[in-house]
Amino acid sequence: MDRDGLRVNARRLQRSLESLARIGATADGGVDRLALTDADRQARDALVAWLDRLGLRITIDDMGNIFGLRAGRDEGVRPVMMGSHLDSQSRGGRFDGALGVMGALEVMRVLEESRVVTERPVILAAWTAEEGSRFTPSKLGSAVWAGDLDKEWVWGRPDRHGATLLEELERIGYKGVSPCARWPFQAYYELHIEQGPLLEAAGRAIGVPAGIVSLHVYDVHVSGEANQVGPTPMEGRRDALVAAAEMVLAVRALPSTAGGDMVATVGMLEVAPNCYNVIPEDVHFTVDLRGWDEALVERSWERLAGEFRGVAARHGCRLHAEESSRTGRTEFDPGLMRRITDHAEALGLSTMSLVSGAGHDTAHLAGVGPTAMIFVPSIGGRSHTPAEETGWADCAAGADVLLRCILEASGTSGD
Repeated sequence: MDRDGLRVNARRLQRSLESLARIGATADGGVDRLALTDADRQARDALVAWLDRLGLRITIDDMGNIFGLRAGRDEGVRPVMMGSHLDSQSRGGRFDGALGVMGALEVMRVLEESRVVTERPVILAAWTAEEGSRFTPSKLGSAVWAGDLDKEWVWGRPDRHGATLLEELERIGYKGVSPCARWPFQAYYELHIEQGPLLEAAGRAIGVPAGIVSLHVYDVHVSGEANQVGPTPMEGRRDALVAAAEMVLAVRALPSTAGGDMVATVGMLEVAPNCYNVIPEDVHFTVDLRGWDEALVERSWERLAGEFRGVAARHGCRLHAEESSRTGRTEFDPGLMRRITDHAEALGLSTMSLVSGAGHDTAHLAGVGPTAMIFVPSIGGRSHTPAEETGWADCAAGADVLLRCILEASGTSGD
């Protein structure tokens, strides 16, 4: 068998992505497929049906993670894994996560139709609740699988309406019987859109990230005093929203003065009682700090928290802030990164080294075994929005690199 001659079916990969994008599709071309919703169930059903048609051994664990195993010649050795996630942000894009799963599915289809015999088993993984948009924190399925989060705690995580993750797993029929537990693997690759502008700006086809930045998320609660807006003088008001607004501006200003390569974002803000004629009494918002230098991120939060205390005191408000999640910096396996570069260049594809500013399931897998990611360009650097777009040729190029990596890592022979 000429391993180097194998290519993915670009048109079939496009059809798979388009089919998946119709599940939870929004009118503006995006996808609203929050974790464990009916749309997520439909996407899972579609994936399971595709895996079943390939004759793969399908396992669903009690976190809802889906695995499709293609047997190798030696079932006693560590498998090779690849995958991503099916859930999306609310009004998200059709490539985030989906490309990694559909690209892995296309690799499995090529292996099957070409009658490739691998020495090692090959596993496709679709992880539960990666986005963190319905159940927080993010990357829950892979975190439990890797042993980084307690399963009982994660099962009890509520959405905004009070439904727990376990209840929704059971409701959609995806609480599997297999315990969610890690196993050793030979290599794990995740194909993904870059979600940033660097590859497109540099005119490069394949990104080879060195790792994922440190990611810290904090919950901040500001409490003031509600009152009728008309009779209450401006002087002496304890307006929680005004105090929170100053804090949000402090978050925005932080990276420009902290030094290093760091980003800071307030992505969610909730106001109570949220009525036009009542002074806001309570505000809850999140602070997302990310950077490759984890010590800098920690120092920056300490500085920011001090500023928050000063703002709260000036406005006569109470402040409560706590860390809600933390993912340390992830460094990918140098050997797997070199293989991505070598295979891409052998295919005539230009490459670029970079760092991922977004979190991925691979961050948790990296604590179990060798991992790496394959990035393809995001048009305009847009992601987590219906405007998210990646060219079909770029999708196929990334899948071709993934195929080459899987063939090498699994060991192949002719049939």
